[in-house]
Amino acid sequence: MGFRITCRYVFVTGLIPEWKLAKSISGVTTVKIEFMKIWVKRATSAACAAVTCAVVVSSCALTDSSNTGAAAAIDAFATALSRQDAGGAANHTTAPGQAGETLTTTLRAMSAQQVDVDVDNPVEYSDGTATFEVTTKWTWGKDREFEASSEGTARKLSSGWKVTWDPAILHPGLTAGGHLREIRTDATPAPSVRSRSGKVFMHLEPIHEIVIDPARARDLPATVRAVAGVIAPIAPLITADVISAELAANPGKPVVAVALREPDLQVLAGDPAKITGVSVKRTERLVMADRRLSSPLEDGLTNYWQAIRDATAGWQVQLVNPGDRPRKLAGEQGPPGPDVLSTVDQGVQLTLGDAAVEVGQPATILALDAQTGAILGMAQNTYAADREIDIDKPYPVGKTLDPVFDAIGRLSESQPERAETLLDKLGLGVQFTVPGASVPTADQPGITTIGYRPNQTNMSMANMGALGVALARAAAGDPSSVPPFVLKNVPTKVTGGELGALEPALVAPILKAMTATATTGDASDLTRAPGLKALVGTNGPQGPGWFVGIQGGKVIVIYTEGEKSGTAALQVAQKYFTIK
Repeated sequence: MGFRITCRYVFVTGLIPEWKLAKSISGVTTVKIEFMKIWVKRATSAACAAVTCAVVVSSCALTDSSNTGAAAAIDAFATALSRQDAGGAANHTTAPGQAGETLTTTLRAMSAQQVDVDVDNPVEYSDGTATFEVTTKWTWGKDREFEASSEGTARKLSSGWKVTWDPAILHPGLTAGGHLREIRTDATPAPSVRSRSGKVFMHLEPIHEIVIDPARARDLPATVRAVAGVIAPIAPLITADVISAELAANPGKPVVAVALREPDLQVLAGDPAKITGVSVKRTERLVMADRRLSSPLEDGLTNYWQAIRDATAGWQVQLVNPGDRPRKLAGEQGPPGPDVLSTVDQGVQLTLGDAAVEVGQPATILALDAQTGAILGMAQNTYAADREIDIDKPYPVGKTLDPVFDAIGRLSESQPERAETLLDKLGLGVQFTVPGASVPTADQPGITTIGYRPNQTNMSMANMGALGVALARAAAGDPSSVPPFVLKNVPTKVTGGELGALEPALVAPILKAMTATATTGDASDLTRAPGLKALVGTNGPQGPGWFVGIQGGKVIVIYTEGEKSGTAALQVAQKYFTIK
């Protein structure tokens, strides 16, 4: 055989507890044969004396194992576990089904980058059993690791040597049905998003998702009708037809019918969890503190908030046994993250929301501080939300910017590079990535690159907002452009060109044209907007339509889509000026 053998023969007379027997034959490391006789105190009872017997056990330390025997089986189990092959490891145990379930659950719940399993002191006995020690190290990167040491046994069956399955082989104390898991931990209290005045604008709040699982619903239409009836007092617009359409769009998959806050549960017309095929999933979400508010800025602010949350997150390894509270085995926790300080004005945000719903077609409205470029709010109606209109997506401007392009054309004297520079300074030729507002995706980088092509140009609402701010600053005596931003002390990234000082010869004719538009042109019917300067235009009969206005220390940008979108933009503007 390919390994050294260390044997100890133990002659035992009498009844000896298993723990003493195990202790008497463990820890042999040298090559020798030793005879030891252990006498047990004679029992006074005749019945005890009648059962006195002799036991002979031999042990062999497997220090250099070959490809057979207990060591091979133990090594195969450890190797499979190291490569996170739950099924492979389970097949080397005495209970593949139970082992496979526990190992699969643990490997998934631990989700480690690397698992290292080391076996020490394997000892094979002549009675067809073996013992070994095992150390399992779980590694996640970033200096996060967890190590557990335990003991195991093996048995020789008709099919060969197998590791005796016991969940404790993963960690002492783990029982049947239990598992190990690595979880993220977050410091408390969670940071909030603050408004311009320092009030809480968004905060973390418990959310209850009403989930319909078609696979569990015996009568899906009946389940849908029941859910719609239960949530009707709090969500009357989420009808059975709406839920059915969502299910049809995701065939066979569970869908969230509605997400409710804690107080909402008190006004439901029943318990949704009692409906067949329905479950209530509790989670947490960053939501508006004022339920009247909603904004396309929510995604960007949540994205930034989450980045802070992630940076301060901790971790924990837990032992989870059925019926017991999870037990912490290891982990660290970072400090609470700072609050996110935004420039959003809650009063302005509420006004924008009321203005956006004025028309029955996609409409989005953005407000900025005319001197700093701070975003004061952004709102849109459900039609625009369904179209996923965002602050940094480019859209056709049509004739909206004709006064701007005319001024650039005269000043640049048909020099393309000069024209591009002027566009950049006005905030039109550059690209903005606004932390807290921009949410780049795989197919939409969140910024826009344009060329100087009058009447064929696409602009984002961020570009149009920057233009309005640049012109407002010039009108107030500060002829320099600044980028829009929504987070205090967090700069906007500007690429594709440079902002800069604006020449009077550039801004004067644009401001003059904007004043004329507001007094005698397309925006002249607007009321309650003293001193308004505006750019208004569409990209043809089907739009889109734009409104860029400077008034009352603010820049207002409105983007609408659909037929007569120019008129729709003016309707939204009028609503804003009426209620601001």
